[in-house]
Amino acid sequence: MDAEEILRLDREHVWHPYTAVPSGVPVHAVRGAEGVRLTLADGRELVDGMSSWWAAIHGYRHPRLDQAVRDQLGSMAHVMFGGLTHEPAVRLARTLAGMTGLGRVFLADSGSVAVEVAIKMALQHAAATGRPGRSRLLTVRGGYHGDTFGAMSVCDPVNGMHHLFSGVLPGHVFAPLPPGGYGFRPGTLPESPDAAYLAELSALVAAHAGELAAIIVEPVVQGAGGMRFYHPAYLRRLRELADEHGVLLIADEIATGFGRTGEMFGCDHAGIRPDIMCVGKALTGGYMTLAATLCTEEVADGIGVLMHGPTYMGNPLAAAVANASLDVLAERPWREEVKRIEAGLAEGLAPAAGLPAVRDVRVLGAIGVIEMTEPVDVARVQHAVMEHGVWLRPFGRLIYTMPPYACEPADVERITGAMVAAASL
Repeated sequence: MDAEEILRLDREHVWHPYTAVPSGVPVHAVRGAEGVRLTLADGRELVDGMSSWWAAIHGYRHPRLDQAVRDQLGSMAHVMFGGLTHEPAVRLARTLAGMTGLGRVFLADSGSVAVEVAIKMALQHAAATGRPGRSRLLTVRGGYHGDTFGAMSVCDPVNGMHHLFSGVLPGHVFAPLPPGGYGFRPGTLPESPDAAYLAELSALVAAHAGELAAIIVEPVVQGAGGMRFYHPAYLRRLRELADEHGVLLIADEIATGFGRTGEMFGCDHAGIRPDIMCVGKALTGGYMTLAATLCTEEVADGIGVLMHGPTYMGNPLAAAVANASLDVLAERPWREEVKRIEAGLAEGLAPAAGLPAVRDVRVLGAIGVIEMTEPVDVARVQHAVMEHGVWLRPFGRLIYTMPPYACEPADVERITGAMVAAASL
């Protein structure tokens, strides 16, 4: 098909994420992707500042990842995981267990499904250990954990994208929004923990401990709920409170895992280990959909039979490319790369702090955010950044980037220049 036919058929048949039908935001046909660049059907090249929704950390067409898929196709593309196993999945589970210190690995289809599995684990664990009344979870406002039903129930019930469903979702316990200010913010000093907020967390967990199966949070960075960064002290306190009250701690590391925040996992900023962890997105380097829910041996032993079984659980192709991606991550100087990107984002986005329509500018690891005072015009912002040779996908009041670790300084400079230009409109 030529570009015109692709776009025509797209308008007639395709429903894109987070859009109405027909979409009010233009759709652009992609012909290919290599390195950190997307090539559109009209020939334009754009630096991908989104890593394909934070997943393609190594960039596109990485030779090691390409070869892993080809090699796996030579033996099997898929086999059911019920009663069968295979080397790619076993190797991946061993690697993830070694990286996290969580010995049991349940392979899932997507990040949302991984969160569903984590919630099931917590609820089944409470019931199996003689505490069936513990059927609620505690989280913080401003969070986002996915689009499936259980995951939606622990997203922000008022200001989140799933507020339309609040009347039919299970009711959980929500702590106030964590104080912001962690990371780099032009013209401000790094945040110190708020003693009053720590006390509020303590009181809330104590008041509801008898009904809580788990606490679930995104460690240090709240992703699609608003790209907010919070002090690791709050995460450490939640770990302490979970231990004090016999509650499990679930860390949703789907957005923060595998180096994005400057540490391998968001929990590493606080020096804690959760009882259950969800990973996804960057797990396969953006090649295939795959996620995992990990837990301690103690949690697994307390649950018994876990009532979940995705059809494509442990898919060999996805597991093989995930193994290759984690091998590449282990070998590349990702920590130095992310630090370099962080410095480039901090320098390049600093001019936006003085713009009249900008509310805040913040950077942590390979995450850069310009928060506007009003919701952005997505189509207008996308047009502006594309004029600068960059692909971004703004939402709400945010113009933000989570670029591939493979970005060179010139790529980061181009991304930040496009963001500042869009914020100046």
